[in-house]
Amino acid sequence: MSRRFHVVIAAVLAFALSGCTFNGIYDLPLPGNKVSKDNGFEISADFSDALNVVPRSAVMVGDVPVGQVEEIVRSGWNARVKMLVRNDVVLPDNAVAEIRQTSLLGEKYVELSAPVGADGKPAGTGKLGPNDVIPMDRTGRNPEVEEVLGALSFVLTGGGLGQLQTITRELNAMMDGRTDKMRDVLTQVNTLVGTLDSQKGDIINALESINGLSQTLVSEKETIGKAIDAAGPAIDVLRDQHDQLVGMLAELDKLGVVGTRVVNATKDDLIAELRHLEPVLRNLSDTGKSLVPGLVTASSYPFPIDAADVIKGDFANVVFSMQVKLTPVSEGGLLPTTLDEIVTLCRGLPTAPICSLASGVFDPICALLPLLPLCEAADPESLAANGQPDTLLHDLLTGKSGDSGAESDADTGSNGLVDLIGGLAGGGKR
Repeated sequence: MSRRFHVVIAAVLAFALSGCTFNGIYDLPLPGNKVSKDNGFEISADFSDALNVVPRSAVMVGDVPVGQVEEIVRSGWNARVKMLVRNDVVLPDNAVAEIRQTSLLGEKYVELSAPVGADGKPAGTGKLGPNDVIPMDRTGRNPEVEEVLGALSFVLTGGGLGQLQTITRELNAMMDGRTDKMRDVLTQVNTLVGTLDSQKGDIINALESINGLSQTLVSEKETIGKAIDAAGPAIDVLRDQHDQLVGMLAELDKLGVVGTRVVNATKDDLIAELRHLEPVLRNLSDTGKSLVPGLVTASSYPFPIDAADVIKGDFANVVFSMQVKLTPVSEGGLLPTTLDEIVTLCRGLPTAPICSLASGVFDPICALLPLLPLCEAADPESLAANGQPDTLLHDLLTGKSGDSGAESDADTGSNGLVDLIGGLAGGGKR
């Protein structure tokens, strides 16, 4: 016993005489530690709670020790753990640090790992290097045994279990005798949920449309505000003129009653007039594009519409060339040569009623004046039936004297009134 005591005393004295300082048990090397500053680099991680992590605690990657905790210092209201890891450790610069436990009652250690992406695979960028700091948003810890047991004791000692018993008892009392109704309600809820699930695409589209509308309203909120501000004075005017508006609507109601009565009384005639107007409008529609040019040309008759471009000043020199051809009615013209043609032409004019009454007057005239050119086609038997004309009147009309053997102006080319009437009637000289 004394020998061992002497060995310890000798070791302590040798360490003291070496001139090195001793900071406690943490300065003693742990068995199996192969990390030193020569073959490792230092990193740090910030934790909101470092639990029971102490210097010399292990640092692991995939349950393999790769370093140790060097120091734990305060950083504000949080703990900063400084670690020394081997140079051959390759981790992304966004690595995650968590405090875990080797077993239920085992020691704490720091687990370093790469972050996991949405597909469940490691998603890291860059490389973790010396003096890098892992922030608190990428650090965490596992629940402590004391926390788990405390929560379990709260559930078991009148907490959640007691409340669950009360809830179960009340549900049984509520559903007692109402099972059919509850089953029907659950069936309807199931149908509702199934309908909503089948229409979730439409619901999502509607929500996206509402979102777009909301964004539009937000972007136009200044314009909407100005519109609402401008509507204020208009509303004040409408409020001040409320009585006048009510009176106007009352009079408008009376006008509607009168208008209804008028429409009911005249609708049959109006429909008939519209039906009569339909052929006219249809013909106007059938004219197409030729109606407007025709109206423009008619308004400028007898001058073409381009004549305005050649008129300079107040005067215009215009030369008209007119050719008149007197063609008998029998050849398609308008010049009558017989009494029948006169009657035919007269009956084609607005004076047709007068011509019909006077159609029997020409026979006595031709009997009296058989030498008229228009009476050339008269029937001789008709003239004999009506008698010979008076000789004096005959001589007057023909320009002859009472002496049948004497010659008059007829020899010189004049037949008196007969020639005059014949010329007016278009027969010319016999």
